[in-house]
Amino acid sequence: MLKAPTDFLIVFIIISIILVLLLVVVISVIIYKYQQKQNAYFRDIEELKSSYANSLLQSQLEVQEQTIQNISKEIHDNIGQKLSLAKLHLNTLIYQGRESKNDVLNESVAIIGDVITELTDISRSMNNEILLNNGLLKALEYEGKILEQSGKFSFTLSVNGSPVFLEASIELILFRIAQEAIANILKHAMASHIEITINYGREKLSMCVSDNGNGFNGQSSSSGTGLLNMKKRAQSLKGMLAVESQPGKGTCIKVEIPTHEQQ
Repeated sequence: MLKAPTDFLIVFIIISIILVLLLVVVISVIIYKYQQKQNAYFRDIEELKSSYANSLLQSQLEVQEQTIQNISKEIHDNIGQKLSLAKLHLNTLIYQGRESKNDVLNESVAIIGDVITELTDISRSMNNEILLNNGLLKALEYEGKILEQSGKFSFTLSVNGSPVFLEASIELILFRIAQEAIANILKHAMASHIEITINYGREKLSMCVSDNGNGFNGQSSSSGTGLLNMKKRAQSLKGMLAVESQPGKGTCIKVEIPTHEQQ
């Protein structure tokens, strides 16, 4: 009479063990898949960090290289000419009367004073960190000043909204994007005016580098290396970059990044 309950108990225990084993297997599979997803997530994070670090390092090197090029051009085209002019004035002193000598000396002193001021500005710009510690806007203003000193371009910097202070590394990448956009304009646009417009919003920052040059068909825009580099840099900031252009109506290279993630 006790056999049936005993058999039932044995069957119950066996089924319970099987269910427990199945449960363990299911939990193990879930944990395994979770660990795989977690590992993949961390790999993605590391890849993003590596990509961002590479973009930052490349931007730093390129900004330094561009700064050196600007300094070299400024010394050759502007400071060299002014010093030559001052030298020419001073060489004519022996042929001048007393009153003329005073005028020549005053003019030479003024020229040399201008040169000293410009050399001071150049020395400040040689350290890219010092330049960018003053902020993105100051760095862009200085870039515009260099353009205008060439005598070939006019420059405008327009700022809308309340400026947001971002990390120096982020502003460096934005600054490098602007530099590359300007380099494209100098090479291809045949423009006379360059404008940078920055819009500060609650959730995002947008920057447009535009010109009044010849433009191009937006459909054919660009697989060029410069634009690809700019797009990669924008993506490293979780943003996007687009090119807006029409033949004869200039070009706007626009980058947009979220600010709430960058602050």
